[in-house]
Amino acid sequence: MIEVRELKENELPDIWAIDRREVVENIYYFRNGELVLEPEHWDVPGWPVDVASRFDPVFQECFKRGGSFWGAFKGEIFVGVAILESKFIGSQKDTLQLTYLHVSHDARKQGLGKKLFLLAAEKAKSLGARKMYVSATPSENTVHFYQNLGCTLAEEVDAEFFAEEPDDIHLEYALR
Repeated sequence: MIEVRELKENELPDIWAIDRREVVENIYYFRNGELVLEPEHWDVPGWPVDVASRFDPVFQECFKRGGSFWGAFKGEIFVGVAILESKFIGSQKDTLQLTYLHVSHDARKQGLGKKLFLLAAEKAKSLGARKMYVSATPSENTVHFYQNLGCTLAEEVDAEFFAEEPDDIHLEYALR
């Protein structure tokens, strides 16, 4: 059984214990206003070496601003995370970013990612957001995951997030 609960600040470094490994066969590119799927093989063995040093300060700042952090645990094993930023973005200041969503290799395709996504969406809605912004890894599985939840190409691409992740697929989710 998997338990999902809010994370405490001292648990944030444990996010990197999630088993991120994945073999990707197809990648999406955004070209001329549309998504183009191309064969491209990636063998992702885990987190990049510098990921913790790059993102730990980002997560700490998000936490201090009042961001929401959920962790999923199978016993003592950290198997999923969702992070919702609390700082509104967009020209209308009506959008919150889903900063991170990851599910461990062995816990995928069991509904956990959807559960974490919907927790973040409900929280965003309760905070008054009209949309949730997602900068998604361009792998076919990731993009399809978000599309199946109802995400569409972002009408307004956030310049800061695009500068950080220009190869990502920038999506939004309308909160009803």
